This record gives sequence, structure tokens and C-alpha cells, in this order.
Amino acid sequence: MKVSITLLVENTARGQGIIGEHGLAWWITAGDRSLLFDTGQGMALRHNAKVLGIDLSKADAIVLSHGHYDHVGALDAVVANDCKSCPIWVHPAAFEKKYSANIPGKVRCISVPLLHDAGERRLGERFRNAKDGGEPIPGVFVSGEVNHRFLFEDTGGAFYLDPEATVPDPIADDMSIYFDTPEGLVVILGCAHAGVLNTIAHIRHKTGGRPVHVVMGGMHLELASAERMERTLKGFRDEGMQELYPCHCTGYQARIDMAVALPGVVRMCAAGSRWVYEAV
Repeated sequence: MKVSITLLVENTARGQGIIGEHGLAWWITAGDRSLLFDTGQGMALRHNAKVLGIDLSKADAIVLSHGHYDHVGALDAVVANDCKSCPIWVHPAAFEKKYSANIPGKVRCISVPLLHDAGERRLGERFRNAKDGGEPIPGVFVSGEVNHRFLFEDTGGAFYLDPEATVPDPIADDMSIYFDTPEGLVVILGCAHAGVLNTIAHIRHKTGGRPVHVVMGGMHLELASAERMERTLKGFRDEGMQELYPCHCTGYQARIDMAVALPGVVRMCAAGSRWVYEAV
């Protein structure tokens, strides 16, 4: 079975008519089934889908990596206009109101009303609790809540559950998508707030130790310390992955460090990028 991946929303764009925005969204098709993984903020998703010839109404499922606006901001429009009945796989912690204090002296809400305002009730029968993982479409899996093995990996920023910024948000809702190929696992990240190495270790455990072939997505390493970056690069080398596509929230310096440490492995991607893999 072939699995195709299209990066619908990312900070940067490639191709005529494609627009970028700070956010992330993926369109994944396995055989004759498709899912939408995240939605971006809301400006780029439906526009880019139209340019790329993707009919969002054909989605058999929506999966949300976590409850931040740059990943779920277009959800309201998508469920109202495109995916009007498909199930929505989400961790219950995504329904919490979320705040960021990453800008000095400023605390801002970074969740969206559709989720934090009685989201579970508003989604009704469409809601699928993905805390323990699952299989939204045949052959493509959601990680569920990630177990933390590497304690040096934090959430990647100052995230809170209250507007006073006194209750840290562990972002337990952070989840990823994966599927298996003859060469190993393909892992698609949202922001990897749980830590990219924690995410890889969690998915490898769920798959009986399968090797990782490809990792793509946001890794939230923009504020990573030198020690964390060094340990992350060592982890990547130890995994022996063949393709690494850091994007979105990974950070420019982190991408440069990866490219230097892993020549030929680290590659560019942007909204409009497409891949095809043979799944098992």
C-alpha cells in the first residue's frame, strides 16, 4: 500500500500559488483513505488544498497533534465547510485553555474557543479520545500521549494553563502520526512538545522496537540549550534514520546544527512538499 504525504501548511511555501503561515497541517492518504493531521491557523489550509487539488471533504478522519492555535486554528472552518461528519481524534488535554509567556512581559491565550470552550461536548459524537493512540485510517496510527523517557526534553517554551502564568502546561496532548515501511517507521510530528526523542522512543516501543526511517515536522528546538541540542543530535545519530525534515517550530539554528551533524540526512520541506512511501 502506498502512503502519500502532502504538507499543506507550514511557515514557508514552495510552488506557484502556495502560501505560507506560521502553522502546520498535513494531508495523508493510505490506499483509498485519507486524513487531515492538524489545520494550521486558518489562512492557508483551504487555499493551499485547492491549489494542490486536494478535496478536504474526502477526509475520513481529522487528527489534532495538540491544542495550540497554529495547529487547530482552521478546525472551525474545516468542520463547518469541509469535513462535516468525519471523526476527530484528539487528546482530552487539548480541550484545556492554554497560554504562552514566550514573549517577555506578555501572556497570551494560544488555544481556540472550539476546543477550550466545552470542546468535548461541542464535538459530540465526532470526538475520538486519542490519549491511548489508535488507527484513524488503516495502516496509519496516532501515537497517543507520549511517555517521557528523556527528562532533558522539556516542552520547548513557557507554556501555562492559566493567564497568570503560574501553572505550567505539560502539553500532555502532544501527539504524532506514524506508519511502517520496509525500511522502518515514518514519523510525522506536530510540534513534538513531548520531545522528539521521547516521541521516537514511545513509538518504537509501541511497534515492538521497529527502526525509524523518516522523521518530519516541528521539533520545538528554537530555545533548546546547547546541551539539549547536543544530546538530540546524538539521539538522531544513534537512531540511524535516513531522512529528517525539520520544519515549523524547529528553529533556524537547530536546523543548521542538524544539517552540519547529519549531512545528507537533513532535508528541506515547505508547504507544497509531497512524499510517497510504500507501507507495510
